[in-house]
Amino acid sequence: MSKSLEIEYKSMLTASEYNRLLHSYQIAENQFVQQTNIYFDTPDFLLKAQGMGLRIRRFENSAEATLKVPQSVGLLEVTDALSLEEVNANVQSAQFVPEAKEVLAYLRALHISIENLQLIGQLTTKRAELSIPEGKLALDESWYSQQHDFELELEVPNATFSEEDFKQFLQRFGLPFRKTQNKIARAVHAQQKLHTDMEENQ
Repeated sequence: MSKSLEIEYKSMLTASEYNRLLHSYQIAENQFVQQTNIYFDTPDFLLKAQGMGLRIRRFENSAEATLKVPQSVGLLEVTDALSLEEVNANVQSAQFVPEAKEVLAYLRALHISIENLQLIGQLTTKRAELSIPEGKLALDESWYSQQHDFELELEVPNATFSEEDFKQFLQRFGLPFRKTQNKIARAVHAQQKLHTDMEENQ
């Protein structure tokens, strides 16, 4: 289990902007990692109402569960390491993993039990991550519910780095600042839209 404070800025990219950044930072194919985020909430979205997000992240050989909790600055991340076997056994039936002990303990303090949780969306990302003077930079290409997008995320070490600093960072590459929903919001919205479209076409 780990707890950490995440202070992060993000902006959506076009495909050409994304490729330009890959070239600028000379990112090779072997620097990419693929991960799948599997998102959970209660049927009435109690976590979303409190600005929280709950996911299982599955890598090639490992997995983890993370609960993100808003703080006065940034997000508190409560994370439990998991095995792929633990994740696969539960996610196939759209269930959250009982082995995520610290995450579930935090949720129980909010009167949310594992029985209340349901799978609400999935998103797969091909990510290149590198350390730069400003912090940790991630360049993401993501797929979810027939959607495909590109995103830049910059995680900074402390709150002295502001949104204005982030905008100036983007300007160095000739990039505009685009207000960006987080991945869970994009994945859930896209899945809901897909279900609506399917129902209308029946």
